[in-house]
Amino acid sequence: MKVGTVSLGCDKNRIDTENMLAYLKNYGYDFTPDPSEAEIIIVNTCGFIESAKVEAINTVLEMAEYKKQGKCKVLVVTGCLVQRYMDEMSAEMPEVDVFLGTANYHKLPEILDGLTKDGGQVCVKNDINDRRFSSDRVLTTPEHYAYVKIAEGCDNHCTYCAIPYIRGRYTSRPIQDIVQEVRDLLTEHPIKEIILVAQDVTNYGKDLYGEPRLIELLQELSKLDVEWIRLMYLYPELITDELLDYIVSNPKICKYLDIPCQHISDTILKKMNRRVSGDYIRQLIERIRSRGNFAIRSTFIVGFPGESAEDFDQLYDFIAEAKLDRCGFFAYSCEEGTPAARLSGQIDEEVKQERVEALYELSENILAQKLLARVGEVVDVIYEGVDYDRQAFVGRTSFDAPDIDTTVYFTADRPVDVGTIYKVKIVGVDGEDSIGELI
Repeated sequence: MKVGTVSLGCDKNRIDTENMLAYLKNYGYDFTPDPSEAEIIIVNTCGFIESAKVEAINTVLEMAEYKKQGKCKVLVVTGCLVQRYMDEMSAEMPEVDVFLGTANYHKLPEILDGLTKDGGQVCVKNDINDRRFSSDRVLTTPEHYAYVKIAEGCDNHCTYCAIPYIRGRYTSRPIQDIVQEVRDLLTEHPIKEIILVAQDVTNYGKDLYGEPRLIELLQELSKLDVEWIRLMYLYPELITDELLDYIVSNPKICKYLDIPCQHISDTILKKMNRRVSGDYIRQLIERIRSRGNFAIRSTFIVGFPGESAEDFDQLYDFIAEAKLDRCGFFAYSCEEGTPAARLSGQIDEEVKQERVEALYELSENILAQKLLARVGEVVDVIYEGVDYDRQAFVGRTSFDAPDIDTTVYFTADRPVDVGTIYKVKIVGVDGEDSIGELI
């Protein structure tokens, strides 16, 4: 039977989908990217914030239509939203045949095999701290890069976040398991870039080894035949001088730090249960920039309960002064069961959106200035495809992560190969992207 998948949310969720595909492939299933041709459709959901929940529900209902109009016989729904709301979803969505918790993906072939035409719904739950890491993957990214999950869950307990209630406590994978997975990926695919992900990458190894072991993991991965290693989701309090110095010294590690700061006001940071102050964040950025040319990406939550005009002004001024390279701004989402949901001073949605828009406008102006300053530079660009409308090749620098950051459109007077890293001279800017020429 042909299987189609829809993976929503973060790249950690994408890896879960890739694990599911591997289980099904080993069991003899085929795949199709066309849901109208799929006999089994799997929707791997995100349940992090309200907008993600709405997207997930709408996607499930959209895929359910293929049971009426397409070839779909079985609809499977998995992921974070199911883990948190399985009982409610199973009661309200009879069109779904299988609901599966976040640690039961390995059971999917057996469950599908056991379904009967009139067997009713199957719901398979698991404890949030159940763990089953798998190195078996069917890549859904282009073959020149892959995400690798180094840990599951989170122990930070930020007051706005539901992840500890969905994914459980922080659990690291052993170094040798991660290295073996990357080695297998490099054997099977022409991968140039490995992107390490976890809810908190900087905390890697503390639960296994008694202290964070991210540097040791990077040392082992650097011995493999990979050109770029990218780190995502580094919590600010664990970015040590030792880690920064190691990143500077290792040419394989992208000089790119994704640091979720979330706010700059001490009042709001304390309410969020973040373990740093605004001054600490400012000093951290100075420490990073003192070591050379780094790209710093961060995310911020706007409209947190009790966020005053003064708190917002502090954040706005910080963005203007710090001139971070890449920023994401999100309106606070009140998630049931989290401590922040019980706080007084919830902010009106219209005010939240106004503040988000103001920050995005500021950040876009900063980005435009940074891109203009790069004109004339020669940068390494990994070639990823062709934009036929622009009649140009498309790629990324080591300062840009896939899908979320800027791209480089470039021309070339000779053939280029997807996944190869080229020297490109930046000659112009087009909106939030750069224009270049292969040299």
